[in-house]
Amino acid sequence: MARLTHRLSALQVSHAAKAGLYADGAGLYLQVSPAGGKSWIYRYKHAGRQRDMGLGSARDVNLAEARELAAKARARVRENIDPIAARQAAKEAAALALASLTTFGEAANRFIEANSSGWRNRKHAAQWKTTLARYANPIIGNLPVGDITVQHVSKILQPIWPTKTETARRVRGRIERVLDWATVQGLRKGDNPARWRGLLEHVLPKRPTATTVRHHPALPYALVPQFMAELAKQIGEGARALEFTILTGSRTSEALGARWDEIDLMSSIWTVPPNRSKTGRAHRVPLSWGVKAILEVQRLRWGSKGFVFRSRHKDKCLSNMTLTMVLRRMRETASGAVQVWDGQRLRSVTVHGFRSTFRDWAAEQTDYPAEVAEMALAHVVGDKVEAAYRRGDLLRKRFLFMEDWASYSLGRSSNEVEVRADFAQGANEQATLV
Repeated sequence: MARLTHRLSALQVSHAAKAGLYADGAGLYLQVSPAGGKSWIYRYKHAGRQRDMGLGSARDVNLAEARELAAKARARVRENIDPIAARQAAKEAAALALASLTTFGEAANRFIEANSSGWRNRKHAAQWKTTLARYANPIIGNLPVGDITVQHVSKILQPIWPTKTETARRVRGRIERVLDWATVQGLRKGDNPARWRGLLEHVLPKRPTATTVRHHPALPYALVPQFMAELAKQIGEGARALEFTILTGSRTSEALGARWDEIDLMSSIWTVPPNRSKTGRAHRVPLSWGVKAILEVQRLRWGSKGFVFRSRHKDKCLSNMTLTMVLRRMRETASGAVQVWDGQRLRSVTVHGFRSTFRDWAAEQTDYPAEVAEMALAHVVGDKVEAAYRRGDLLRKRFLFMEDWASYSLGRSSNEVEVRADFAQGANEQATLV
């Protein structure tokens, strides 16, 4: 009579090669996959349903160990306990025990470490650490990540929600992402207490009236020609970089990081690569006659390799503060007789605000479609349907658009494409200045 249990031997397990199930008896099987992998399965019925419970790889679990594991699972079935459900419950209990040892501060650090390599901006990780350390950690930093409640998150946000709304929103979003990560890692269970919809929306007002979004102060576009005339008188690498930034409508970091291998003077195109673009996509910028005049001066001064605008260390670009310092010097040396400097007009203007000036000029002084200006500013199309159908970058229209912006800003006609004499004369003089 054939044996009902212990049918397999260690040698048979070792030599089994054909894909399929090899019964040892009492529900224990050796499974061989088509690829040759071997694993143990315990097959049983619970609540009228057949289930297969994995017992591990045959490389790690030998025959005797597999029989012992199957015997323990069989005993659970006799007690009307589903061994798979029991094993899952044990895993969850272990995870919750681990959660009692893992604080929010530790979870936040692990989340930042795991995700920072995928963030385009290197400052992003530092910003995460700073905001969580300042606002979240004093209240929940030492709490087990599994014990954090809506009340804890509300206590963090309520003091800053009315007066620092944007900061509060970022803090809430960052806490939510850390707790989502902790849930995926098995460090907590249940709803995310930092979730807005259905939770915090019932605790915090949607639109606090005590604060409004603060935009970067911008110079009125009517004053741009006068401002650019004054800027042209400024000597130094920073002044030229600021001219370039304004005339291209670009972001400060993108302009200061411009390299000669991104610029095609023959085609009059500067291509900001995806790794330097805020949108994460390459952005082509048409080069107007005014911009090419600046580039010609920089080429004569530095050559056509490396950064277009360089700091005293020739292998580095200018810092972001350089352009701010140009504005500051212009404010300090401005003559009271020049109307553009009167009152608070220039005092509150920021470099980034010139993008708003550029957009206002386009809307109020030109007939170009709004999408041309938005594309020139490298803004992401908000409507997903529109974005799906508009896949071009309107480059041909933007060539004319940028020529008109240069002509307006510099007070010259577009056929004046020669390099400005004052630029060329000052190139050598600027070599020792920033």
